[in-house]
Formats: sequence, structure tokens, C-alpha cells
Amino acid sequence: MTTIKLKTYIKAPIEDVFNLSRNIDFHVISAKQTNEKAISGRTCGLIGLNETVTWKGKHFGMYLTHQSKITSFVSPISFTDEMIEGNFKSFKHQHIFRGTSFSKTEMLDILEYETPFRILGKIFDRLILKRYLTRFLTLRNQSIKLHLEKHKCIGS
Repeated sequence: MTTIKLKTYIKAPIEDVFNLSRNIDFHVISAKQTNEKAISGRTCGLIGLNETVTWKGKHFGMYLTHQSKITSFVSPISFTDEMIEGNFKSFKHQHIFRGTSFSKTEMLDILEYETPFRILGKIFDRLILKRYLTRFLTLRNQSIKLHLEKHKCIGS
């Protein structure tokens, strides 16, 4: 089992960070480098408890699909998505939010996954996959941060 933990601090209210993090349309924009599209389940808007989404995106030179379900949801504190079908042996992504002060939010991602193919999967993970997924999440989190900090309303 591999675990990736990332903290991102955003100058925006916790509700805004929570909602943008679960916004299907924004995910498509923030993951444009992989040409991700939501192809079934919830395909637009805000995903919620027990809803599924199937993503199709280009990773490692080929189009892959990944179906996940929101298995835990406490607005605006946390939500968890878990793989139902895809290329991992297991995949669980916890999104945790904490207001640090007026209109500032700490966003914590905890991604836990297992690769298939025993030793070959472990080697691939150690050499390539963990770094790839960390970069993917970091870029996505920076997109959320930049969007919310750029579009904040003065006086609100």
C-alpha cells in the first residue's frame, strides 16, 4: 500500500474549497493535461454521497478509465472517493478540509492505493507511479488554489 499526503493552504472560505474540490466540471478543466472526461455516472456539477463518476483520461500514453464512488461525505469537512473499477488493486482518496482562520482553508489529500501485478506493480509504483500521482494531485490542488484566490470577491 502506498500513501501520498499533500497539504495545500488556500485563501478562501472552507465551503468554497470543499465545493470546488468536488466539482466535476472544474476537475475536467484542472486535468486538461490528461484530457480527462467524465463519461458516466455524475458527469457535471457537484458530486455527493453515494454518487459515482467514471473518468476517461490519457495516462502513460493510453486512455484509461477509472470509476469511483463517494463513500463518505461530511460537508464542508471531508469526502472520500474509492475506486469501484479501474487499473489499481485498490484506490482510496480522502479529501479533508479545515478552516485555519477567517477565509483561509487547509486542504489535505490522503491518497492510498495498491498496484496490481505484485513485484512488477511495486517496481512501477516506486520508479514512476507515485511521483506521477503526486504531480497530478499537486497540479490539481494548485488549480483550485489559483482559481479561488483569483476569483475572490472584494468585500464578501
